[in-house]
Amino acid sequence: MTRDLSGLVSSASDWSGVRAVVAGIGIAGFAAADALLDVGADVTVMDSGNGDRQRERAAVLEILGADVRLGDNASAPPDTDVYIVSPGIAPHAHVIVSAQQRDIPIWGELELAWRMRPAQGAAPWLCVTGTNGKTTTTLMLDAILRSAGLASTAAGNVGASLLDAVRRPDLDVIATEVSATQMPFVESMSPESAACLNLAPDHVDFFGTMDSYAWHKALVYRHAQRAAVYNVDDPVTEQMVRDANVVEGCRAIGFGLGIPGVSMLGVVDGVLVDRAFIEDRRTAAQELASVEDVPGSSPANIANALAAAALARSHGVPPDAVRDGLRSFTPAPHRIATIAEVGGVLFVDDSKATNAHAAQTSLRSFDPVVWIAGGQAKGQDFDDLVRSVAPRLRGVVLLGIDRQVIAEALRRHAPDVTVVDIDRVDSDAMVEVVSAACELAQPGDTVLLAPGCASWDMFRDYGHRGDAFADAVRSRA
Repeated sequence: MTRDLSGLVSSASDWSGVRAVVAGIGIAGFAAADALLDVGADVTVMDSGNGDRQRERAAVLEILGADVRLGDNASAPPDTDVYIVSPGIAPHAHVIVSAQQRDIPIWGELELAWRMRPAQGAAPWLCVTGTNGKTTTTLMLDAILRSAGLASTAAGNVGASLLDAVRRPDLDVIATEVSATQMPFVESMSPESAACLNLAPDHVDFFGTMDSYAWHKALVYRHAQRAAVYNVDDPVTEQMVRDANVVEGCRAIGFGLGIPGVSMLGVVDGVLVDRAFIEDRRTAAQELASVEDVPGSSPANIANALAAAALARSHGVPPDAVRDGLRSFTPAPHRIATIAEVGGVLFVDDSKATNAHAAQTSLRSFDPVVWIAGGQAKGQDFDDLVRSVAPRLRGVVLLGIDRQVIAEALRRHAPDVTVVDIDRVDSDAMVEVVSAACELAQPGDTVLLAPGCASWDMFRDYGHRGDAFADAVRSRA
């Protein structure tokens, strides 16, 4: 019989003897195991991998007192009280299905982090999710909070481990990036405010269907306390708010690129304005910042800034902190980052564009463009993307295991565009990719790495992919 876990609501609860299995020994799994050991739980860690990184982490956790089981045949103890599953493990994975069949509770990273907060003075969470823009928005939010003099950090799917962040006694607030893959098995999380920026097909292979992906995204609003922030230009996010089970008194706050209505943030004559968090919001608006204060000033970044401002304002941040925070904001690496200009050709790294929607946003910023695309497609369809950007394409260089999915969309909707297929899936292939792109590009063009796919077939992560691209460009320069 498993232990009653309902009383485990903070780090001060009695965790001693809780028999926890942590599935996955990556960054999230390591942090989970470390936190559980710190509060006295009995921890077993399982991972199907048995490589150098897994063994290194296993050695540390074993010193701390964990039982670590690596390899395909690793199994959990029969008397497990709770499973902690890492974000990379899909809900239909065997380890999860097996636990469900045995009626063993399952928590994700977010649920464990919420239950690990201190009993008194816990920093509230301002949560950001969305198919695209969530890292930029979270970092903007963190910059705004810091400009207001608050002790803030960006954590979750970006920056620090959320489990590490919640155990810090010095924080006033946590800007929390939430990926859909972190949302399964969330039960008690109650953010102060939450935002879903947009919704487009992504992680379909992980969730099985687009409806399941959307349902998990919408969980970010559940139990929101002050503000549920939605995108007025993406009706799906508004419907999420309408359907959400929020705390009594939580307000629906919209943001968009047009003139805002009441309880919204928007843009008027090049100025970001607030008609939500002021007393006279029916007849007035509060200036927050100018469009020029937003790095890049692209429509996507302006929308991100408005969402960040809405979350910060819900926390009581003054208007001038919004302006100062946006001015001090530094974009994340590998997000529309200029690498070099060689022979009149601009080389831009947007390796973080790991889905079709993000790649489309990036491609619309350049014309003409040589597009570098491909990787793990995650079950996506690329027809709409190719159809919308075809007139901008000088040529396309494809790489990665699912490159033919994009190639087929190009044959259907951009048959006259030259396509170069790089038939190798090793990380050193990027040198050949950049060489092929240089052959296609003409002075005035942009060579854009916006893969629209995940990177794990060839690289450690999107950062590794972007670094390989930058190295290949600089070697030619």
